[in-house]
Amino acid sequence: MFEEKRTPRLLFPALQPLYDSITPLAWPLVRCASGLILAVHGWGKVSKGPETFVPLFSKMGLEPALLIFWTLLVVEFIGGISMAAGLLTRFWAAAITIEMLVIVNIYIPNGFGWLARGYEYALLWALVSLAIWMKGGGEYSIDRKFGVEL
Repeated sequence: MFEEKRTPRLLFPALQPLYDSITPLAWPLVRCASGLILAVHGWGKVSKGPETFVPLFSKMGLEPALLIFWTLLVVEFIGGISMAAGLLTRFWAAAITIEMLVIVNIYIPNGFGWLARGYEYALLWALVSLAIWMKGGGEYSIDRKFGVEL
């Protein structure tokens, strides 16, 4: 039913030692970059506070705006840092996926392209966080250090 899995032959076999040494770093790079970039979005909410975002959320029809503000702040800032560190990775990745899918739904009327305020960027985030949820923290994570994950 399934064909035998074969690793493609390298065009430049001399690169094999390099690939062997850097391949284990690929997943932590994805997880850390995603988490830290998201934490920067959360930091904007921390630094500007609810007085900036609650009126904006209310204007968009997102109620209860104050609860939404605090939820987004926690998911983006604390969740982003935790995901980067690999702490409760699957929990935070699931929360981020849900947040991004809600954002996708909000921006669907604008179309796909992010430059037109579409859902493209939020969809990318949703898919990346979904992949992180599916794989977990990986070898270089606090979850792995504790030996427990969700």
